[in-house]
Amino acid sequence: MIAVNKYWHVVNIGIQNTLTYRVNFLFRSVFGLIPLFATLSLWRAIFEGRQTSVAGHTLASMVSYYLVVTIVDALTAVNEDDWQIATDIKDGNISQFLLKPIDYLTYRLCLFGAGRLVYTAVAFLPVALFIVVQRNSFVLPATGAIWSWFLLSVAMTALLQFFLSYTMALLAFWVLEVSTFIFVVFAFEYIAGGHLFPLDILPPALLKFLYFTPFPYQLFFPVNIYLGRTTGVALYQGLCIQMFWVAAAYLLARFVWHKGITKYGAVGG
Repeated sequence: MIAVNKYWHVVNIGIQNTLTYRVNFLFRSVFGLIPLFATLSLWRAIFEGRQTSVAGHTLASMVSYYLVVTIVDALTAVNEDDWQIATDIKDGNISQFLLKPIDYLTYRLCLFGAGRLVYTAVAFLPVALFIVVQRNSFVLPATGAIWSWFLLSVAMTALLQFFLSYTMALLAFWVLEVSTFIFVVFAFEYIAGGHLFPLDILPPALLKFLYFTPFPYQLFFPVNIYLGRTTGVALYQGLCIQMFWVAAAYLLARFVWHKGITKYGAVGG
């Protein structure tokens, strides 16, 4: 209970700090809908050109795909956490966590959760209004079970995104600037994760290869569950693989932290 209260206090502090930037979050979510509107307009033009389906996607499922991507991204995307972690290491602020009974990974995970909670609450209204406007093309899950598997997958997506970003930020133990590593991973995640387009429009061989990487499980997989395009054995296998990548990313984060601490040195009063 002492540990729970300790980290619950961290969550409360994170919420209070994040609320300072609630207007920034509101504008970010509103302006983030502009490229979404452009993307949906592009796909509408494609389907209006007598294209009835693309890789099994109808216009309704394609619109739903991008709308659900926006929702999942709001719930799981790492915002400034990786930069803050790298700054803590470079500025020597990490020293205080080595002297206190606080696990730094858990501490940062609590702050990440607090940030996502506030961002989702602020972004809810503009995103909800946008979905209402697009309601004629928005598809809802057919059963309650799909909702359950979808929410479970989204939770693991958030953990996977956080652990990978956390690990990239820990490279600050060895290099002065980690921005290159962060941007490279973000680029792979943006394209190979299904943010730019549904991965199932790719050639089957390439899609099969991507499923051996963690990237589809950072966005594409939970969205496909919501749309009912991943069911049965493929659903259970996908959840197990996603769970494997979450565990692997967690162990990698712990390993890099352990190695990084042995290289860390800070001076000053």
